Amino acid sequence: MKFQRASGILLHPTSLPGDFGIGDLGPAAFEFVDFLARSGQTYWQILPLGPTGYGDSPYQCFSAFAGNPLLISPEKLVEDGLLSEVHLAGQSVSRQFLQSVSADDSDKVDFASVYRWKNAILPEAYMNFHSTTSVDLQGKFAAFAQENAAWLDDYALYKAIKASQEQRPWYQWPDALKLRNPEVLRNEAERLYEEIQAERFYQFLFYSQWLELKDYANKRGVKIAGDMPIFIALDSADVWCNQKKFKLNEDGSPKVIAGVPPDYFSKTGQLWGNPIYDWDVMRQDGFSWWIDRIKHTLRTVDVLRIDHFRGFAASWEVPADESTAENGRWVEVPGDELFNTVKNELGDLPFWAEDLGVITPDVEKLRDSFGLPGMRILQFAFGGDPKNHDLPHNYVSNCVAYTGTHDNDTTVGWWLSEASAGSTRDAAEISREREYCLEYLGSDGDQIHWDFIRAVWASVANTAIAPLQDVLGIGTEARMNLPATTSGNWQWRMDKDAITDEIMDRLKKLTEIYGRAI
Repeated sequence: MKFQRASGILLHPTSLPGDFGIGDLGPAAFEFVDFLARSGQTYWQILPLGPTGYGDSPYQCFSAFAGNPLLISPEKLVEDGLLSEVHLAGQSVSRQFLQSVSADDSDKVDFASVYRWKNAILPEAYMNFHSTTSVDLQGKFAAFAQENAAWLDDYALYKAIKASQEQRPWYQWPDALKLRNPEVLRNEAERLYEEIQAERFYQFLFYSQWLELKDYANKRGVKIAGDMPIFIALDSADVWCNQKKFKLNEDGSPKVIAGVPPDYFSKTGQLWGNPIYDWDVMRQDGFSWWIDRIKHTLRTVDVLRIDHFRGFAASWEVPADESTAENGRWVEVPGDELFNTVKNELGDLPFWAEDLGVITPDVEKLRDSFGLPGMRILQFAFGGDPKNHDLPHNYVSNCVAYTGTHDNDTTVGWWLSEASAGSTRDAAEISREREYCLEYLGSDGDQIHWDFIRAVWASVANTAIAPLQDVLGIGTEARMNLPATTSGNWQWRMDKDAITDEIMDRLKKLTEIYGRAI
């Protein structure tokens, strides 16, 4: 697919401001779309929208199809008559929660508190739905449940059983449940009927709110750039329902797990822990799970970033009993066959390829054979080699250029960083990078974040993206994720007054100067 010259901002909805402990799909999301439109941006890039589990990572979700109920806007539930103002005024379970998230540290998401609060108000909304007289709302829910039954029924059953099993992962359930005995599952579906209906309803709420937001954005010329992780969490409805399509042992435990070898982010590699697909089995039904997944995701976003694209050429498989990713091996993946099947089924592929890391000729061939733009990261550019492909003068037009991504430090944080334990950069290397960076950009370093944005916006890359943190000029405290770590990530939230008219005007001017305005 050919992408026109444009630009956009990376911000996950959880990072939006608001009064309820986490960014959601309420008023602040619509205001952010207005900011994007007024500053001439074409894309709002987000991270995966699925329901998160341990570690709160959007790349480790309970489903590749479901949405995250934590993003449901309480204010919109009030508008729909499913909650009363009492729930938002601190008169019930809300009081202590609202006091805690109004404290000085509200620039971070306290996921544990948000989980507890949302798990109290969403059942209230479901109970109120039972007594609603709105035929329209009831009809929309029934239609949603029917249209999405192929994934929704299994997901709702999985979530209901998981709750009845004290939230244990499916591979620790009794064998009859773990291995999906049909009669036992039928009995569970009857026993947990209301819990299953509630989970269906939460998904209805999420998708109703999300698609309303997406429609609002699209009507203002803003496209949603989504993100599809290549791998699925082991504890997910997808793996539980498709065990034969993954390399698992008879008891459901993984034989091998996913990761990447030692790289820029970690000296011992990254051990993700996801199960690996059994591609021979997936090939047998024409990659139907992938077709359904991509088709579903493209109903919710306009462009899809394919995370860890190199894993479609070969994946780094690590024995499941290893404690680091060092002792893995590359195993071939039939990516060409998969993407040809997807293209035949769905037509043109509105994909961006996340081609970072160890990129070999087979990965480049796979990417280029489908015309997919790869990624360039300006933070990776200043090692001193003028042939470095992350330097703007080496960009090709068919690429997506970033100042940094959610896995990088912010640009200001990167600029001010010092060598530390576990870092792949020592003090001398950091000093050399800074010197070359200033020389290359013609910068004094005083506003390094705007210098980065200007360089990326001015480049020949068809698409230019900056995390909102870089537009705001925030330091390491606003970093979204530190790869190879399991805590303290995904928590940053923007201040409600962070985007000023001055910032908006400056971004708009750069976007117009370099021919990227919508």
